[in-house]
Amino acid sequence: MKRTIFSIIIFTVLFSCKNEKKDTSKLNVVTTTTMITDLVKNIGGENINLQGLMGSGVDPHLYKASEGDVTKLANADIIFYNGLHLEGKLVEVFEKMKNKKTIAVSDAIDKNTLIGSEYFASNYDPHIWFDIDYWKQATQFVIKILSEEIPENKTDFEANGNAYIDKLDVLKTKVESTIATLSEEQRILVTAHDAFNYFGKSFNFEVVGLQGLSTATEAGVKDVQKLSTFIIENKVKAIFVESSVPKRTIEALQASVKSKDHDVTIGGTLYSDALGDAGTVEGTYIGMFEYNVNTIVEALK
Repeated sequence: MKRTIFSIIIFTVLFSCKNEKKDTSKLNVVTTTTMITDLVKNIGGENINLQGLMGSGVDPHLYKASEGDVTKLANADIIFYNGLHLEGKLVEVFEKMKNKKTIAVSDAIDKNTLIGSEYFASNYDPHIWFDIDYWKQATQFVIKILSEEIPENKTDFEANGNAYIDKLDVLKTKVESTIATLSEEQRILVTAHDAFNYFGKSFNFEVVGLQGLSTATEAGVKDVQKLSTFIIENKVKAIFVESSVPKRTIEALQASVKSKDHDVTIGGTLYSDALGDAGTVEGTYIGMFEYNVNTIVEALK
């Protein structure tokens, strides 16, 4: 019943917005996650009207579109989303907007290089932003799409995008230097869910999540017990909360370790599926990445 009502809302909003006159001649761009919003903002700059659906601390795995979101999507000239089923609950909305140009930034990545999963709907880990090289490929992809949509601004998009890629190169060098201060044995990252596998692959961390790739999967008692044993056996000093996942799961894990006469600290909160607050350093992709690395290294040393 709820699905039927939501479908009616979508069709109603689409119909009411169909002939709505835009206030400006600029391209209306809508993005889903905060990481994609930041990426498109860096490339599009003042040449586009940009609206992001999700804010800080929002879990894209569980995100449901509001009527206001459907209105934004209906008025968009182009929609950028992650794909790989990250925004699983928005699929129904996208399917009903077949006349809209919807672009999955994950299409920029060769799927043969992605991390697979037998447990996730797409069979791929969708957290591609934690590989900086992938994010550079996504940058090139967005430059291409925006340049095709607004050819007269191609020079601006390329200049903005190339400048951003230079910043990503600096970021990678900086975090590699920071991570190098950790020994191989110290590079075990335990978090609320499996958002950091690409990070682990890039920087040689063993990554263990209490939940699976999607936060829609609940961790059970057996999962907590198994991971607490792993933490004790590997002498893991710290585990981490995620900004978009309730911290009670990690607190339960910490309690389980302590019940076995061992101690593990909560090393801090990492930004996983969403950036920090708008206007802060962590509210940008580069700031988020650097903050996460500094937090991880400081806690695991």
